[in-house]
Amino acid sequence: MLALATILSSNALAQDKDMDNILLAEWEGPYAGVPAFDKMEVDLVKPAMEKAMEMHLAEIDKIANNPEAATFENTIVPMEKAGKELRRVFTYYGIFSSNMSSPEFREVQKELSPKISEYSSKISQNEKLFKKIEKVYEDSKENPLASQEQRVIDLIYEEFAMEGAALNEEDKKRYAEINKELSKLYTKFSNNVLAEEENYVVFLEKDQLGGLPESYIKSAASAAEERGEPGKYAVTNTRSSMDPFLTYSDERKLREKVWNNYYSRGDNDDEFDNNEVIKNILKLRDERVELLGYDNFAQWRLQNRMAKNPENAMELMEAVWPAALARVEQEVADMQAIADKENAGITIEPWDYRYYAEKVRKDKYDLDSEEVKQYLELGNLTQALFFTAGEIFNFEFTPVEEGSVPVFHEDVNVWEVTDKSTGDLIGLWYLDPFARQGKRSGAWATTYRSYSELKGAKPVLASNNSNFIEAAEGEPILISWDDATTFFHEFGHALHFLAADVKYPTLNGGVRDYTEFQSQLLERWLSTDEVINRFLRHHETDEVIPDELVTKIKNASTFNQGFATTEFLASALMDMKYHTTDPDKIEPREFEKKTLEELGMPKEIVMRHRSPHFGHVFSGEGYATGYYGYLWADVLTSDAAEAFSEAPGGFYDKNVAQKLVKYLFAPRNAMDPAEAYRSFRGRDAKIDALMRDRGFPVPNEK
Repeated sequence: MLALATILSSNALAQDKDMDNILLAEWEGPYAGVPAFDKMEVDLVKPAMEKAMEMHLAEIDKIANNPEAATFENTIVPMEKAGKELRRVFTYYGIFSSNMSSPEFREVQKELSPKISEYSSKISQNEKLFKKIEKVYEDSKENPLASQEQRVIDLIYEEFAMEGAALNEEDKKRYAEINKELSKLYTKFSNNVLAEEENYVVFLEKDQLGGLPESYIKSAASAAEERGEPGKYAVTNTRSSMDPFLTYSDERKLREKVWNNYYSRGDNDDEFDNNEVIKNILKLRDERVELLGYDNFAQWRLQNRMAKNPENAMELMEAVWPAALARVEQEVADMQAIADKENAGITIEPWDYRYYAEKVRKDKYDLDSEEVKQYLELGNLTQALFFTAGEIFNFEFTPVEEGSVPVFHEDVNVWEVTDKSTGDLIGLWYLDPFARQGKRSGAWATTYRSYSELKGAKPVLASNNSNFIEAAEGEPILISWDDATTFFHEFGHALHFLAADVKYPTLNGGVRDYTEFQSQLLERWLSTDEVINRFLRHHETDEVIPDELVTKIKNASTFNQGFATTEFLASALMDMKYHTTDPDKIEPREFEKKTLEELGMPKEIVMRHRSPHFGHVFSGEGYATGYYGYLWADVLTSDAAEAFSEAPGGFYDKNVAQKLVKYLFAPRNAMDPAEAYRSFRGRDAKIDALMRDRGFPVPNEK
């Protein structure tokens, strides 16, 4: 008896210790509680994740073993409420993974990723739980529920069915094993890319800075000093550093070196090479969907997207591809003409494209990108975001008192978001703007807490994350027009989170080829007169950007669309080809080369994301066979933008803005996307507006 008492006592102490873990603890402080970002530590992650998964599985078992007949109230509602500790832990896990990665965390991540997959399979393959879900679903077909309840059960049933809940025991076991293997491969893929970004840095001497803007030189000097090379200038292996270097540097051999570093990430025949990882991912994905009776991964994945099937997605891409290629041919001819005129003695190569495109821009439109940057100061652009949110969503952004809300890095700032009319609290907005070691490249938005009535309608905690190059001390942070557009884009995602008005957590999810639409649409407000006249001001003189420069920007709006469209579409088409081809026939390096040749890919352009670093597709499943979704969403974007431009109040028309929020932002996934768009526009979207926006010929338009 004494031994048993000792064991029980030890177990109780261990459980108490687990619950003392700050990553599991309920959030405290203002705003109905906020994450304790100032107290998170890597060594707390593993025990917190394991305990949280255990707690959630216990909640799921209780629901599954309820002896009462399954109803929406006793099955779906408790499922929606369950897992609050796990959601908290995943918030910290996401920060360590994306914003604050380290070698120590990557080891934890490697260990946890298969365990997380195993936990997920235990839910999706819980036979008793699925039978209850199936009962509620079948009953709803006989007696339909209220709209949000019906949408929830439809989505949950569909997700469980797609994840193999109806398989026999042997196939379920293999399905779970595949998911576990894939989770390891996804982690390995993303960590390999991050390692390649950290390992390849080009250090410049003072005599190698020709053509580079002063702001870039100062930032590069700071980056070199941070890496232990004072007196030199660092070109880091990220898009935010590579892109401007290739645009402005007069050093062609260095441009080639920087280009090769960036586009060969994950493809260097070393310990971080991702080609074998891709092969294994594709084979496992194919085997998994074969268990469910599908011909290929794309067929399985697209069934609940707007496109519905790979054929529809391919039809859209193939409608745009020829026009993009024709434009590239014109762009290359224009660039080659300038190179010949300068007696450069070269033929345009991929590392020349940005450099000579900038010369063509100056020549054709008298538009200097560096001149434009002088009016794109990060602080002013942040205020431009707030102005847009105020005009369209009636939101007001106010900085929180310093120190009142914990942050995970000194770069992060936080704003309180309220309704302008009522003063009601909407949520908080976190901004992590700068590139640094351990932070993944690119730009993204995420939520730490989403809105749902079922969870008590607590304030939304939304964030935006960028990789702007931090300026030298005392210098302004000036960004390119493209980066400013991306800033607006990602803020569109944050507004989509903040505007949510849904009852159930499941309805906060998104349909991949629709969820980019709202953010792409928000980009359009950057070039409105109201934003230009208020916020595009010279960083030294505070003068508004001159009308003639604005005119040049607008005249050049379709400039280089051949490049932009082709580099994107090449990646989207490759994504679809990878997932509609027998994986046994795929050697990634050769397959990429051969497929692009068959598509007629211009030799002067490379895919926006080459296969070995195509994180959208191979570091997880969110965008796998879904990268086309940016183009699908852009059809909606262009069409919706015309609804604003045709309205009496233009992009600030109150009636159209009200419909935008009501039908396209607030419902999240509570409405079918096609139905939501028709409610906003009065009809389905057409491709015509997209082609006009890009300066391409409109099909059947005379």
